[in-house]
Amino acid sequence: MDDQTFFTQLKDLKMVSEDADSDGADDSQLFDTSGQGNAPENDDYSGQLAVDVYQTDKNVVIKSTIAGVQPEDLDITINNDLVTIKGVRRNEENILDDDYIYRECHWGGFSRSIILPVDVHDDKVSASLKNGILTITLPKTGKSKVHVVPVDEEVEN
Repeated sequence: MDDQTFFTQLKDLKMVSEDADSDGADDSQLFDTSGQGNAPENDDYSGQLAVDVYQTDKNVVIKSTIAGVQPEDLDITINNDLVTIKGVRRNEENILDDDYIYRECHWGGFSRSIILPVDVHDDKVSASLKNGILTITLPKTGKSKVHVVPVDEEVEN
């Protein structure tokens, strides 16, 4: 089988697959694939971001694979016990919809919020991006967020 035949059959299979999972809804606007602009239009951060969150004796660490994202396209905010990671993955190529065989990568805005289990020093947080892995290190304050509240029994008179 030559390459042209293979890709034609693969494209036909893709079309059958798309027809099979069509629920009648217009899914064409689920992802921004244009790669244009500095941020998603209408604050569209619909893309999901997978994360690993773990703790050491001194830190809470958040790691995420975000290949293709530049540091200037990331925004990390901390509000009390909530860390929010927002960003934009830009598609630098202009590919026509009909030329795609598979289209699984998310291009455009993404966002993820994580509730922290402990208090952290938000002024000492560091973030680095190396080989497509984002690492956020949040130093613990040493104070526990867990506070046990005793329940007093009220006696009726």
